[in-house]
Amino acid sequence: METLSSRNKEEHCKIARNFMKGHSLTNKDTCLEGLDSAFGPLKPVIVKSLISTYKHVSNSLSKLPKSGKRHRNRRLSRRVLRGVLDDEYDPSEVLTVAVDGTGNFSTITEAINFAPKKSKERVMIYVREGVYEENVEIPSCKTNIVLLGDGSDVTFITGKRSVGDGWTTFRSATVAVSGEGFLARDITIENRAGPEKHQAVALRVNADFAAFYRCTISGYQDTLYVHSFRQFYRECNISGTVDYIFGNAAAVFQACNIISRMPMPGQFTVITAQSRDAPDEYTGISIQNCSILATDELYGNSSSVRSYLGRPWRVYSTAVFLETYIDDFIDPNGWRKWSGDEGLETLYYGEYNNYGPGSATDNRVAWPGYHVMDYESAYNFTVSEFITGEAWLDSTSFPYDYGI
Repeated sequence: METLSSRNKEEHCKIARNFMKGHSLTNKDTCLEGLDSAFGPLKPVIVKSLISTYKHVSNSLSKLPKSGKRHRNRRLSRRVLRGVLDDEYDPSEVLTVAVDGTGNFSTITEAINFAPKKSKERVMIYVREGVYEENVEIPSCKTNIVLLGDGSDVTFITGKRSVGDGWTTFRSATVAVSGEGFLARDITIENRAGPEKHQAVALRVNADFAAFYRCTISGYQDTLYVHSFRQFYRECNISGTVDYIFGNAAAVFQACNIISRMPMPGQFTVITAQSRDAPDEYTGISIQNCSILATDELYGNSSSVRSYLGRPWRVYSTAVFLETYIDDFIDPNGWRKWSGDEGLETLYYGEYNNYGPGSATDNRVAWPGYHVMDYESAYNFTVSEFITGEAWLDSTSFPYDYGI
């Protein structure tokens, strides 16, 4: 059996520690947000207990060995996901969902419930053309689930839960993914609650090694909740109004169309609201070789509706735009404050080698945490470095760019 060098062991410990710490912190924040609307004498007791528990977890993880600079050729020692997703597969091994009842199941939820628990192999679920009006949950015990659609223009999963109708942001998701190794291809996932319903998530992902290819993720406020762990999005269309890519995962987007929509009167649009809350977490949103666009309605109103690349949901908020086309509806400042000067010195917002009429950095914000990045800094946010993609994306057959 191959042994790890002392240096590599330290690096693997650092990666594990920072992902675990980021995930535990994100879950703590999610729980606290969910308790905001709770009542009763036990509420302060539960909140105090939750915060105390997190402190113990954080302190324990911080005592794991730390290491120095990361290396580009690093490989993770953990199990690489098994199986290869090809265009050709054995129909007898595929669960088929058809809304007209001609498949094995008529709903996606039925297929998920039937799928084996803790599978080490890919579990293929073919979702035929149609509109599936359901809220789909992939629990943590359902690993390596693959949803294959007939195309994002004909296979739709749609819901309308929202904070405006009494759901929490976390529970409003049309599709919620907690099972490790989840893949989706050629499917639209949407929340059609509308901008007046405020937070209404189309897709929430709190699963490691999750990837999406040629999918459409559509909503308004809080469309895509990149909650935690490592995630990858390739050639997807993602649309929304306010904070529509948000959360505390380590997420990389490549060759995606990111489309801002017309918000409610008096609102502005913001693409990212990343929620990193500690300096040693290993999380952020990396948007590479994408296109930052707007709907025709927003283009027509861009003189009165301001639009931004991001704002800091938490004080160590981290988001970068690399080699990306940025259209002229984006405000010349580029980025927006959340609350006063909170986080402006501790956040990390960066831009590298972008192009298009909205990409000029001359009039960008002058915050200490904003950076016009060099090559080395940008490379830290690539697939190979930021989400250790070479250790798991090859098994998906999804295309990806290794570096800059």
